Amino acid sequence: MQNPTLRITEIFYSIQGESSFSGIPTVFIRLTGCPLRCQYCDTAYAFSGGELLSVASILETTSQYNTRHVTVTGGEPLAQDNTPALLSSLIQQGYTVSLETSGAIDVSDVSPEVIKIMDIKTPGSGELHKNKYSNIDCLDSKDEIKFVICNDEDYNWSKQLIDQYQLTNRCQILFSASSQQYPATRLAEKILDDQLPVRFQIQLHKLLWDDAQGK
Repeated sequence: MQNPTLRITEIFYSIQGESSFSGIPTVFIRLTGCPLRCQYCDTAYAFSGGELLSVASILETTSQYNTRHVTVTGGEPLAQDNTPALLSSLIQQGYTVSLETSGAIDVSDVSPEVIKIMDIKTPGSGELHKNKYSNIDCLDSKDEIKFVICNDEDYNWSKQLIDQYQLTNRCQILFSASSQQYPATRLAEKILDDQLPVRFQIQLHKLLWDDAQGK
């Protein structure tokens, strides 16, 4: 395909609110569609609709912003077949590219230069059965795994999974408290009490603007 297309919900410039890139001005490319329905999802508006755009058009829009950081997000970006082509094109343009993915779809076709920010869904998400654990083998030290913690059960489950797969030997681990469900202070205190080698994070964009922009 000479100029592949993707269905795009929005392209916008904002402060990265999560991951080790938190605080960095970033272009966000939000793809449309997601096969998951996590009970805490705050981007349900990206489940449908969107506009069909060529990769060339997406690159042109991205180039209008003075940053070398791009995050491809969703929805679930890998639900669209042409997403790996978009990611590779962004890498070829010299961007630092991160991919926010649910962990439910095979990531093996993603360029190894892309930084994968991959969820592992906890029981409280309602989508535990969608986890594709074989994706862990596709991660390396530049990548990150994110757990959204909804309750104490999720916290304990996540700790056990980290041990089971020796995740801290593979890449950085992110713990976030599910908004309105689990107090961020409780999560921070449990991490400290257990001396857990993870990065506690809050959604910086929500702190700044009280919305989902930059997720």
